[in-house]
Amino acid sequence: LKPEFMRRPDKHFDPFTESIVDGIVANTLSVKVISGQLLSDKKVGTFVEVDMFGLPVDTRRKALKTKTSQGNAVNPVWEEEAIVFKKVVLPSLACLRIAAYEEGGKFIGHRILPVSAIRPGYHYICLRNERNQPLMLPAIFVYIEVKDYVPDTYADVIEALSNPIRYVNLMEQRANQLAALTLEDEEEVKKEAEQGDVPSEAHNEPKPTPAENGVNCTTSLTPKSSTQVVPSQPTLGSVKVPAKTEDLIQSVLTEVEAQTIEELKQQKAFVKLQKKHYKEMKDLVKRHHKKTTDLIKEHTAKYNEIQNDYLRRRAVLEKTAKKDSKKKSETGSPDHSPSTVEQELAALDSEMTQKLIELKEKQQQQLLNLRQEQYYSEKYQKQAHIKLLIQKLTDVAEECQSNQLKKLKEVCEREKKELKKKMDKKRQEKITEAKSKDRNQMDEEKTEMIRSYIQEVVQYIKRLEDAQTKRQEKLVEKHKEIRQQILDEKPKLQAELDQEYQDKFKRLPLEILEFVQEAMKGKISEDGDHSSTTSSLASDGGKLSHKPLQNEELEDNPGKVFDTPL
Repeated sequence: LKPEFMRRPDKHFDPFTESIVDGIVANTLSVKVISGQLLSDKKVGTFVEVDMFGLPVDTRRKALKTKTSQGNAVNPVWEEEAIVFKKVVLPSLACLRIAAYEEGGKFIGHRILPVSAIRPGYHYICLRNERNQPLMLPAIFVYIEVKDYVPDTYADVIEALSNPIRYVNLMEQRANQLAALTLEDEEEVKKEAEQGDVPSEAHNEPKPTPAENGVNCTTSLTPKSSTQVVPSQPTLGSVKVPAKTEDLIQSVLTEVEAQTIEELKQQKAFVKLQKKHYKEMKDLVKRHHKKTTDLIKEHTAKYNEIQNDYLRRRAVLEKTAKKDSKKKSETGSPDHSPSTVEQELAALDSEMTQKLIELKEKQQQQLLNLRQEQYYSEKYQKQAHIKLLIQKLTDVAEECQSNQLKKLKEVCEREKKELKKKMDKKRQEKITEAKSKDRNQMDEEKTEMIRSYIQEVVQYIKRLEDAQTKRQEKLVEKHKEIRQQILDEKPKLQAELDQEYQDKFKRLPLEILEFVQEAMKGKISEDGDHSSTTSSLASDGGKLSHKPLQNEELEDNPGKVFDTPL
């Protein structure tokens, strides 16, 4: 029971197709209801409906409904335009139904005819009842035309091929009219030239000639001019349509930019880790500051002890020297040789100087070791912080980029909906314009609009999806570049950190030496002033010990703790 096309294993049958199927010629069917015979024995009005059933694209319910005949059911006559089914895609599956009704809607009879079996010409179609049993008298007189479907683009060519004699006659009439028009123009120009007065309007406004057989000759002066103007229209259309398409797609498409490294560093998780590292580094600096302060206090105590011992011993020697000088003055025996006390004082000064030199060297070495230990601790901790920060920044980048791709999918769906909305608005405008035409033509145009609308929407959506795919590929590529840039930061930061502490280690011995020398000069120059010596040590020692605490000023900006871009 299936048509031959549906039985072929090498073909795939799509019941929802809207285009012409390969190997099957679509038909064009025209049905004109002329009259009816013996439809009812009652004195009632009657009308006829014409339907087409088949594929979804071919189905048209109530394609034609005639006017109701007034009180005449024996031989009603309907003078109406024929209904045209312009394109029947699959005639072997399509059926034409012609039904007659009384004016109240009561069913009289109908007839269902396969489109593939319909022949052109005038026909009496006998009606049948609901059970498809033939009725004896009721019949419908119709005129049917069956043709192969021809697109509108080739309608003129088919008309010329189907009736070549009429086409040749029309061309000859057109040529004669053009020749007569040009001769009249030439004669008028010659007469006006002889008179010496040739108006410029004679070349621009030729005399119109009456139209014959629907051909008007005033539209162009020569056949050459018509051939030059007509071909220019399709070329303009072919250039403008893609531009409009791209404009529509670009108006819907949204630009999406990948987050930069600076924006990623502002994320909450990364900032929180930075603050944690800042706190750890601050605690480390405080611990070493305490050690430095304790060491300076220890050296100050030792210096005070040496200074006090020196002052005590010097006072004893000076007191002894006074007693000796008093005894000698009483005895009256002058002694020009250096006294023993003076020798002891010189030995005491030399001993004092030696102890200070030893204390200076010891202090210098201990401060150097303590500061080196601090720098090593800072360096190792910063290296660990760099690894953690790079890892955290990579995780933040992957999370943000994943969320951005998810949001991009939502953006794509929203763009498709917006595109469909704009296309639907255009379709509604076209349908509104077509409502001014007659009903049959409007139905055909409406069906054609719907088909073209579906095709356009599919094409536009495909182009939009291509553009969205390219946009997503660019975004993913940009994400990869950003992640690679983050990974490339790690060796750079480690190299900068190594260079920074290498310079610090080089400068450290000189800084410690200068500090100790300045401290000792201040102590020795005061020559026993205990209070001033202690204050000098405390102030200079404080300067040294507070040097690594300069980072406390960065408490509000933990990103500067490492003196690196991170």
